[in-house]
Amino acid sequence: MTGRQEPYYVDHDADFGLSGLTEAFTLSPAPENTGAALGLVTAKLDAYDRECPVGSVDHLGADERSILGYDTSHDDWGYAEELREDVRGLVESPLADEAIQAVWRAAAGGGWDPAAHGMSARDWLRRIDETCAARRPRKVPGRRPAPSSWWGVWRPAADEVRDDVVAEIAEIAEIVEMRSCRERSAGPLPSPDSLSALEEVAARVDPDLGFRLFLRALKVHSVRIEKARYDRFQALGERFGHPAALIDFGLDIAWPPIDTARRDATWDFGFSHLAGQAHQDWCESREEIRKTAAGDDIGQTPGSAAAVLLEDTLRLLRSALPDAAVTALWAGASDRPGTTDGRDWLRLIADVCRERLREAAPAYTPVVAPARTELADTVLREVRGTAPAVADKVVSPHWHPVPATDVMDALEHVVTRIDPDLGFRLFLRVLSTLSVPLTREQYDRYKAIGERFGYGEYHVSDVDHLIEAG
Repeated sequence: MTGRQEPYYVDHDADFGLSGLTEAFTLSPAPENTGAALGLVTAKLDAYDRECPVGSVDHLGADERSILGYDTSHDDWGYAEELREDVRGLVESPLADEAIQAVWRAAAGGGWDPAAHGMSARDWLRRIDETCAARRPRKVPGRRPAPSSWWGVWRPAADEVRDDVVAEIAEIAEIVEMRSCRERSAGPLPSPDSLSALEEVAARVDPDLGFRLFLRALKVHSVRIEKARYDRFQALGERFGHPAALIDFGLDIAWPPIDTARRDATWDFGFSHLAGQAHQDWCESREEIRKTAAGDDIGQTPGSAAAVLLEDTLRLLRSALPDAAVTALWAGASDRPGTTDGRDWLRLIADVCRERLREAAPAYTPVVAPARTELADTVLREVRGTAPAVADKVVSPHWHPVPATDVMDALEHVVTRIDPDLGFRLFLRVLSTLSVPLTREQYDRYKAIGERFGYGEYHVSDVDHLIEAG
């Protein structure tokens, strides 16, 4: 797919093209004949046709659409064209038919073998291509031509990534070769021939297609991948512009144990993150808490989000912070009326987190690590330095008003007596709630504190909109 103009209608959130089709074969009963196999191809195309276009403006009237430049358009580059490009790349490649056959079997799981039905691998791919070509482009309401949805990043040239993809396949091939016959018989593994064929696809056809089919083969054969390799896969996927789900879904990852001291979230986390999820229609309920507790970041050990939220919550529960101060703290950090009932709210959060951990990480034992106090004075200076600027402000002034002074007092208590890390994260939330203007110097100091705490790349940038111009 490298070198062509990007499609402007497609916004895949999972696998696609030929690798996406092979996934459909692994998830379905083995077709009994060629007609049934082509029926799976048609079903995959039908499923795409039923998807709602990303960024649909169906709610706009005809005049509004016209003003904005939207119209009803033909989807001239959709799932069928992605699939056809992958297929044509293999059909027209210099690869031997045996190599293409090995790639298909490895990625599709062997449930449908064209050779068993009198077809070569290329003949089978040509039948797929004919099925795609026979379909009329669907009409997509409410879309206008625009650059593709790759977040403004074009896919890399093949030469920039080919060696990296080939190296990953070669490493797995070496591991497979080193396995003894006894170990191989203990569970299915991709064959050396299929891995060699996948290397050929990446090296001689298209590294993107080779990478996606390689991932499918790993998933089909349940090959356990260590965390470092998984991180490299995600980095490669990001270079291709693929969503994280394309890498994640179905991959067997050897996750490290949960460690609440490990800062591997890209954005906010824990109790402050939960507060940041609150919005006008948000209600303090188990379901709302569960969404945050189950929201592990990409690359995090399952259960990590619940573990760090539980640790923050237990710190507050076990502290001497009065119930009224807990309520004020939540109101200030969430911009929600002070309607939560102190420790009852914290107990509910802890209960939901434990429930999530029983599902995601049953072997994990919650432990509240000692607070990192080395930055307490630094954080306290920032909190106290901001207090005069918000002395006359009120959180939720029109409904259950909470004086900002109560919020700042609660923050001081958290910073000095509970955990400066948690206090600083809540402080950043309060800045946004109270719309506190910041100087560039203040923001730079906050960034430095965040770096010392090990926060993710975009954590502190949540408040960069408060920096005053000039």
